[in-house]
Order: sequence, then structure tokens, then C-alpha cells
Amino acid sequence: MKKKPSPPRPRNCYTGDETKPGRIICGDALIELQQMASGSVQLVIADPPYFQVLDHAWDQQWPDAEAYLDWSMTWLGEAMRVLCANGLIYCFGQLGKREHTFLHLMAAATHRWQFHDLITWDRVVGYNERRDSFTPATELILVLRKSAKPKFNKSAVREPYDAATIKEYLRDKRYQDQAARRRHLAAGKFATNLWRIPSLKGRSGEKCGHPTQKPLKLIERIVLTSSDPGDLVLDPFLGSGTTAMVAKQHGRRWLGIEMEPAYVKIARQRLKAKING
Repeated sequence: MKKKPSPPRPRNCYTGDETKPGRIICGDALIELQQMASGSVQLVIADPPYFQVLDHAWDQQWPDAEAYLDWSMTWLGEAMRVLCANGLIYCFGQLGKREHTFLHLMAAATHRWQFHDLITWDRVVGYNERRDSFTPATELILVLRKSAKPKFNKSAVREPYDAATIKEYLRDKRYQDQAARRRHLAAGKFATNLWRIPSLKGRSGEKCGHPTQKPLKLIERIVLTSSDPGDLVLDPFLGSGTTAMVAKQHGRRWLGIEMEPAYVKIARQRLKAKING
């Protein structure tokens, strides 16, 4: 019996079986997500436009907040579809007097999908000084899951104790097993959901021309806790390529989608420089 030919794969479809460890697609996130195979991604790290926060066309393309929220729920739905059963989605957002739309997005998203965590990123230094409100110095990362037991390894990003703190804690007589206590202290403390990581300033060596570029250290914490080597990490709004760089450094497969050709060029240049460096 003659075997029927397999139907052609949609353009740019990434099912996770490609031999190349990473790939950048220059295209619209929603369109490209719709062409991806269901359950093919272990981790999604998304830093989408925040809606009328920056004076860039890609952040001003929606006529009102309702249209932006509709778009957000649509791409989130596609991201959830392509996510593995034990995967996580990390979605960046910002709150402030003039940036409150993310509050409504969080409410809608957690009503529809399972809430896992809400991380506050302390940027250390504020930006855009304001006379009519407190200066924003934090951003939020909403974490959504598909099942009650997602892949998550908190020990992967323990924070070391200094010698003085270890010495002080060892004086606590409540712990009978001092050897176990020493091992715990040597391993470091577990990270909380408040991450104090400096944002990238103009003189930073990481800065490469993207207005919302995230620090490597910030994305690294997400990749290490929520994926294993060989897993596929998806960034549907790749920007300057930070997620791809971190994923590659730590042995993850990755897929980045970015609609602006200029940013795609920056991302590829950064990845090439990292490879050759």
C-alpha cells in the first residue's frame, strides 16, 4: 500500500525536532505562534509591548486599552497552547500611574489560566522622573502554569551567604544537625519573588540599542529555574536577543520571534559576537 505523503509543514513552524539548537524568526509573534506545534515548548519568556509606555510605533499600535488587552489574551492563549504540560510562561509588565493596563491583563489572565507566581523586579534605579507620582523603579513578571506540578528548580539559583552571616546562623541552637545546617548555608539561601537586579544603563557593556533590554542576569534566573539542558525556550518578543543568549549559554534550545528587522539584526550580531568571543 502506497504511503500517503505527509502534509507540508506551515512556514516557520518549529516543532522542536530541528537539528539546529536555536533559531530567530523575523515575523509577527501571533502569526508565528499560531503555526507552532501544540505542547512543543518547555518555557516561554515574554517581554511584550507594555502599551503606550514608550514613544515607539510598536508600543502605540493599539487604539485603546481594550484592543491591547484583546491582543494580549490572544497571544497568551497561543503561548499556552504551545507550552508543555509542565511548562511555565513568564510575562513581563509594568505598573504606574500611567502604566496600569498590566493590572487588568493580570486579572484576566489569572482568571483564565493557572496562576503560579508574581515576581517583582527591583530595577534598583528608577527612570523617567515624575512630578505627579512616585518614580517607577520596579517591573512585574506574571508567571502562569499549565498544570499543578510545573518544572521548577529553586535550588538552581540559590544566593550565597557571606561568611559573617554563616557564622552568625551557626550559633542558632535550634538546629540539632549542625552538619546539615552547614550544608544548607554553604548552598546559599533560596531566592524570593523580589529580585534586586540593576537595570541596564547607558554605560552598561550589555546595552545594545533596544529601549527595553533586560539584563542577562535577570533572564538567566528564569531559564535556570524553569528549564533543563536540551529543553526548548521560546521568546515571542525577542528584541535584542537576551533570551537566546542565555538559553544558548546554558545548553537550552531556543526560538526567538521578533517583528522589527533592526532588532533581529542586533540579536544576531550579539549571538555571533558571543560565539566568537
